[in-house]
Amino acid sequence: MSHLTYYTYQGFGSDNFKSHAYNQAVRMENQIFISGQGGHDRVTGKHSRDIDEHIDQAFENVDFVLRDAGGKGWEQVFIVRSYHIHLTDEAQAAMVRNFKKWMPSH
Repeated sequence: MSHLTYYTYQGFGSDNFKSHAYNQAVRMENQIFISGQGGHDRVTGKHSRDIDEHIDQAFENVDFVLRDAGGKGWEQVFIVRSYHIHLTDEAQAAMVRNFKKWMPSH
């Protein structure tokens, strides 16, 4: 079996590890798997009520976690699973804007 290396960043990540016993990322050889990333501030854990800010922060958090685990960020992403309670036109537009920003060559 391959060796697993776990990553949890300081702030919200380590708080979640203490309260819920999960890491932000796990690396297995050259693959990185990350936990679900929301639109929370990584230091305070607070969420913006503005949907654009919330989604922008979630995409930034994905990039941060990937880099924290030794990756190159969004440029190496090959699959995205995004879950929405209610996908409004505004939220859809924010998702598309961020896909274009973070994955321009996909």
